[in-house]
Amino acid sequence: MITKIYYDLASAIVAIDANAQVSIQNEDIDRITWVSSEISKSDILAKQAELKTADDALAYARNRIAEYPSMEDQLDKIYNDGVDAWKVVIKVTKDKYPKD
Repeated sequence: MITKIYYDLASAIVAIDANAQVSIQNEDIDRITWVSSEISKSDILAKQAELKTADDALAYARNRIAEYPSMEDQLDKIYNDGVDAWKVVIKVTKDKYPKD
C-alpha cells in the first residue's frame, strides 16, 4: 500500500526534527509556540514543499491501486484469458493515471 505523505506544518517540523516540541494554532506558521529549539520559518516551508512534492509524485500510484481489479480478479483474468488480455485491462487504469 502506498501511503499518503502528510505535509502540514507539524509533519514538516517533525520531518526536520523528530524531537521538536511545538504548539501550532490554526495551521498558521506565524502562530507556532516553541517548547524545544526553534526551526526557521523558511526551513519549515521548504520542508513542507518537499513533502508535498513527494506526496504529489505518488498520487498516480494511489489512484491506480484504488481502481485496479482485485488480485484475485487479475489472476483469474490471466488464468482464463491469458496475460495479454490481463495487460489490456490493466492498461486502462495505467493510461488514466500516468506516471509523470
